Amino acid sequence: MTQPAVPATLTAEELETWAGLATVLEWLPTALDAQLQRDAQLTHFEYGVLYALADAPGGTLRMSVLSSYANSTLSRLSRAATRLESKGWMRREPDPADGRFTLAVLTDLGRQKVDEATPGHAALVRRLIFERLTSAQQRQLRDISRRIAGGIRPDEGWAPASARTPSP
Repeated sequence: MTQPAVPATLTAEELETWAGLATVLEWLPTALDAQLQRDAQLTHFEYGVLYALADAPGGTLRMSVLSSYANSTLSRLSRAATRLESKGWMRREPDPADGRFTLAVLTDLGRQKVDEATPGHAALVRRLIFERLTSAQQRQLRDISRRIAGGIRPDEGWAPASARTPSP
């Protein structure tokens, strides 16, 4: 049995939905970067690295895990880590459990930086996203985002510690 042909173009409704999402995908990173640069001298990517470390047990993650969370190459993450290290916000060290891996470790100054940057970042996210949606729409957005992300990559990516399921 043959499958029906898929149209070569998006329908008008699909195009309207895609245009809205594509606009958000283009505009949101710029807005997040601008606020974090202005208020905390961080890019959104750097903030994400520090935040993931702050949320990790002991403020430590393998660089390979961190790059997966950030959807980043190790090279891009390494350049960001070099900038963060130069400011004293993190350090890298060999993984004592397996010397083939490098650990990213949040410093006390890095934790202070995350603590300083988070309120302004959270306020912007709340203003740009959550205040514009009902509670039901927020749940739908979470579910839709997870479904789309699952279509892009099979792994779940980063999730806050409060949302992670414990390993058996």
